[in-house]
This record gives sequence, C-alpha cells and structure tokens, in this order.
Amino acid sequence: MLYLSIAALVAVLLLFVWIGLRSRGNEALDDFVTARNSQSSWAIGLSFLASGMGGWILFAPPEVGVLVGPLGLAGYALGAALPFAVFALCGPAIRRRLPEGRSIGEFAQHCYGGGVRRWVGLISLLYMACFLIAELTAIGAITAMLSDINGNLVVIGVAVTTLIYTAWGGLRASMTTDRWQGWLLIALLLLVGGVAVDRLPSIEPNTALPGIPASAALSVALTLIIAVTAANLFHQGYWQRLWAAQDATALGRGAAIGGIATVLVVAVVGGLGILTLMSGADIGSPPIPFFAMLRDAPGWLALPALLLAITLVASSVDTLQNAIVSLAVTEKQGLSLSAARWFTLLLMIPVVLIALQGMSVLRLFLIADLLCATAVVPVLLGLWSRMSPLAAIAGSLAGLLGAILPGWLETGSALQGAVLASFPNTVPTLPPFVGALVASTVVSVLCALLLSARQPQTAR
Repeated sequence: MLYLSIAALVAVLLLFVWIGLRSRGNEALDDFVTARNSQSSWAIGLSFLASGMGGWILFAPPEVGVLVGPLGLAGYALGAALPFAVFALCGPAIRRRLPEGRSIGEFAQHCYGGGVRRWVGLISLLYMACFLIAELTAIGAITAMLSDINGNLVVIGVAVTTLIYTAWGGLRASMTTDRWQGWLLIALLLLVGGVAVDRLPSIEPNTALPGIPASAALSVALTLIIAVTAANLFHQGYWQRLWAAQDATALGRGAAIGGIATVLVVAVVGGLGILTLMSGADIGSPPIPFFAMLRDAPGWLALPALLLAITLVASSVDTLQNAIVSLAVTEKQGLSLSAARWFTLLLMIPVVLIALQGMSVLRLFLIADLLCATAVVPVLLGLWSRMSPLAAIAGSLAGLLGAILPGWLETGSALQGAVLASFPNTVPTLPPFVGALVASTVVSVLCALLLSARQPQTAR
C-alpha cells in the first residue's frame, strides 16, 4: 500500500506539472502575471474555487461545525464566498479605472498614492505568506495521518512541482491547472464523503445537532464572515483574476460560479464533520472530525482522501506562489520576467523551511485577518470620488485603534487591549473585528466628507 500511495501521489503531481507546462503564454511579463482578458466565466469560476480551497477545509469547517454548530458553519461558508461577490460588484468599476492594472497595490496607488500602496502591499504579502505556510504545513500533517509516507517529503514535493509550472507558465499555468483541480477535488470529495458517511454508525432520530447557544453561535458566525471576507479581499491571487477575465460579464458570472461552488464545498465538508459527531464517533481532542470519519471507512479510501488533500493544497499553493510574485513585480518596477521566475524560486525556500517545522499558524492567521479588516473598507472606498489619501490613512489608523478599543474598554489597559486583539488563546472573537471595521469606516467617511467640503473653499 505504501508504494501504491507514493506512485499515486507522484502521478498526480506530475499530471499537474504536465498540464501547467503546456499552458505557457507569451514571454511578456504582463501576460505572466495577469493573463489579461483571456479567461472565460467557467475558467474564472473554477479558478476562484480551486485557488480559494486548500487543506484548511479538511480541518476548519468540520471543527467549526462540531464546536459551534450549523450557524457557525454557515458563517464560514458565507465568509469564504463573499469576496467573490465583492469582486463581481466592484470589479467592473476597478477594471474601468485601471484597465492595465495588475495588483491590489496598483489599485491603492491609483486611488491614494505610494504611501497607502506600500501599506496595502505589506498586508497582502503577510496574509498570503501565512496562507502558503499553513497549506504546506497542512499537507505534511495530513500525509502523516493517512499514510506511512514521510510528510516532509510531500511538503517538498508539492512546493517543487507547483513551483516548476508557476515559474515557467505564470498565471495561465496556475489557472489551467485550477480547472482540472477544481473538477478533481469535487469528484474526490463526493467519493470520499459518500463512502465514509455510508460506513458511519446509524444516527438516532432524536440526536440533537451540535452547537452552542444561538447568540454565541451568531457571534462566531459574524466573526468568521468578517475575518475571512476581509482577508480574502487582500488575496492578490483573486485580484489577478479580476484582470484575467475576458470582460466584466465573464468576471461577474465567474464570481457567481466560484462563490456558489465554494459555499457548497465548505458546507459539505463541514456537514460531514457534524454527521460524524452525531454518529457517536470519537472525533478526538482537538477535534478532527473529517479524519475521524475515515477511521471506520474501508482502508482503500485513505488513498483517495490523500489525493483530495494533495489536490486542495496544490491548487492554493500554485495560486499563492504566482500571486506573491505578481505583487513583487508590480511593487518593483523594471523587474524582468527572468528575475520574477528567480524570485518565485527564492521565496519558496524560507516558506518550505518554516512549513517543515509543523508549527501552528492559526494565531498568526487571525492577526493577519484583523490587519486586513482594519484597511479593507478604506481601500475599497477608493472607488468613491470624495475619498482622499488622508481619509484612507486616517481610516486605516482608526481601524487599528478600533481593533484594540474593545479590549481596552473591557480591561482599562491599552496594552491589554492590544494583547486581546492578538488572540492569545487562538480563538476568533468578534469585538476586535467589529471595532476595526466600524472605526475604519466611520473615520474614512467623515474625513472624506469634511475634506471634500473644505476643498472648494481652499480653491477659492
């Protein structure tokens, strides 16, 4: 079984390399990072699905489902899909404003100038680096749980194979593999979930759904919606697809396809965790219900489950690799295509070294999510004619203060408020996110209105 598993993993990874290498565009740097105006609505939709999914869906949605209940799971699914709705609504205007754009940083510069651009670029880079490390860490842990293969070898294997085709083919290679990976992950999820659920013990008719009180569940759901939505709006991989779409119609339809598919996938995976708990199976501590579900399943099902994990991780890793390179290219003017490829290679060295440590990055993820929440509204308000760089900067600073303020008011200490906003227990809490969003929105809008009201007087 060991050799069969190794052969299957190698075959799948080589398949992705073959698909990616055949999808190379021209030698232009712009095509490498944007594949501008080339992708249909289905290509965009499947790419949104595959690039947003990852090994995290085998851990987080099932755990939220069993600990918080269906309401928390619904919040997670909605949060994962809402960024696509934002791109569908705002994307056409962004494309009109910046037809030759390539990144969230360029959009920030177009609206506000270089200072805001550097801050936005830093937040985006931090978030994507956390995501990349988490995905590679996850596949190492999943491999160890489902097989006798050394997880570190798979971490290196995924990093190297995705690096080969993203460094060579750029965004076109990533999006072409996304289409295959999207269909493959749906098929494998249906196979693994269907067989595993069929082997679970029968659920008694009077078994209650898991969960916590409705008010607490709603708080967690809102936290997840805000955190996941805000963070994903700083995902440069999603911004690339905004310009890769053939036109605004393809972007809108693709966002709808990706959003609906994402909600369904997250709901199905989380629902499998809930069914596992309700069947009476031991889900472990900390709970890993998806993998507990496989415990009583046929032994052969471990291999499709491992292939599902590989597909999930590869689809997000290749997107993140190309997205980080795209961000670097747009931040460093004059960077050549050859230099961009070398940058892709070099950035993976520290990422892989950190991933091999098997560290938990949940707290870092939450901090990165909160940073995104402090700036997301000021950035998107750049589409409003009254916004100014000063209003955006003031709003972002107010967002930072708003994140700390709930803990400050609760404890009477600004320092303790900052500590609470760093999620010391690695538990997502609502007040810092609400504080960040409300403060950044209110201050941005008030500053914009006041400054625009004074502008005519200054001109006279």
